Amino acid sequence: MIRKTVSLVSLVALSACSLAPKYVRPDLPVPPSWPVGDAYLAQNEATLPSISYRDIFRDPRLQRVIEQALVNNRDLRAAAANIAIARAQYRIQRAELLPEIGGTAGYSRRDNGTRGVTNTGSGLGTGTGVTGTGTGGTGTSTGTFTSNGGATNTFSASLGITAFEVDLFGRVRSLTTAAQNRYFGTEATARATRLTLVGDIATAWLTYASDTSLLKIARDTAALAARSVSLTKSRVDGGIAPRTDLDQARIIEQTALSDLATQTTAVAQDVNALQLLVGAPVDPSLLPASIEQAAPTIAELPAGLSSSILLRRPDVVQAEYELRASNAEIGAARAALFPTISLTALAGLASSSLGNLFTGGAFNYSVSPSASYSIFRAGAGRAGVAQSRAQRDYALATYEKAIQTAFSEVADALARRGTITAQLDAQRALTAASTDNYRLSDARYRGGIDTFLQSLTAQQSLYSSQRSLISAQLTEATNLVTLYRSLGGDSTLDVTAAGPKPTQP
Repeated sequence: MIRKTVSLVSLVALSACSLAPKYVRPDLPVPPSWPVGDAYLAQNEATLPSISYRDIFRDPRLQRVIEQALVNNRDLRAAAANIAIARAQYRIQRAELLPEIGGTAGYSRRDNGTRGVTNTGSGLGTGTGVTGTGTGGTGTSTGTFTSNGGATNTFSASLGITAFEVDLFGRVRSLTTAAQNRYFGTEATARATRLTLVGDIATAWLTYASDTSLLKIARDTAALAARSVSLTKSRVDGGIAPRTDLDQARIIEQTALSDLATQTTAVAQDVNALQLLVGAPVDPSLLPASIEQAAPTIAELPAGLSSSILLRRPDVVQAEYELRASNAEIGAARAALFPTISLTALAGLASSSLGNLFTGGAFNYSVSPSASYSIFRAGAGRAGVAQSRAQRDYALATYEKAIQTAFSEVADALARRGTITAQLDAQRALTAASTDNYRLSDARYRGGIDTFLQSLTAQQSLYSSQRSLISAQLTEATNLVTLYRSLGGDSTLDVTAAGPKPTQP
């Protein structure tokens, strides 16, 4: 009987309907293709196929740093823990679709003890004769006997279902669907954390390379300025040059020394930032020597046109799962307007002896279905439906905003990508011209043809152009990192140690 009851409950639960609206993915609130114009590439990097970060960040040293971070980064570990939490919450909610069956077994013994009984009797006799009347005698007797009640044994075993909700209107199923989608959304959030981490490490690695190049320029400029001060002092002492030339040379020297101290600090801070991202010390041999060495190792991304690639970005995926969850919760709120049907069932065996416990006469059962419905809640039920719909609208707006933000980020990265090459070429030409100008001006000053001011101006122009060239090289490399990250990168890969996820319905 208990097997039939459980089978009936399971069948009812599995055949429950759902009052949730049918989910339809909203149309993209952005143009179907990327912007075009002078600022953009002829072939926009957009439709990113399934690739690995190793395809973009090709320097083996950077790859090793990223691999180390994927194991040790604490934010990624926290994200993996959040996945485990969401997975457990989903399983807890899913368990409510099936009845909870509890079993009990018991034995009790009762000793009835011993009792004494006293009996007392009396008699009176009267007789009448033919010729007279007579009275008989009276007698009383008292007696005591012992009765032994013995002991009573009771054996029992039972299985029962207590207040199982028969999900006729899909309330529990809708809540389970919402929990599952939030679980998937947590996984998408973890992939976003992973993608951000990879991009941040690549950016920090390139920034270290840039600051190392700037440090070298500051060191070379300081050494050059020191020689200029020595030469100018000799000319001042010989009466060939005015004292103002010496002051100007010292200004250049002190500026270079100040920049040297600043860049020394920046390089040390870059190492600290990289170690924080990695979550462990970084081997110095894995760091680049200069931006000129590091920048060419960042590869171009494949080209494409469709903006639908944004649907694979982890933040967009997470927003869509939240929208799906909110949509399912509308069904739960609607189902709450209908009666709640519960089932309590108990089947058991009871006997005074263990040998007779499993005989037919020892079996007993009870089934108690019930229905409850709130007659008056002052409109709370309908308000719950309205609230769930408003939450769905909020999730929809958040989802569309996530897509629009992603589109804007990619468009900005493409705009920068479309112009950085021309800027970099111009900056290289400017640096080459500044180098030649300084060389000629310095030679003319040493030969007494030009003033020191001309040599000083040429030296300042060279220093500025060298720093600007390094900045442009860093911009070019980090733009590729930004484009990789804004297009979603290799976000389809699972987070380290995140574990498997259940099959999506």
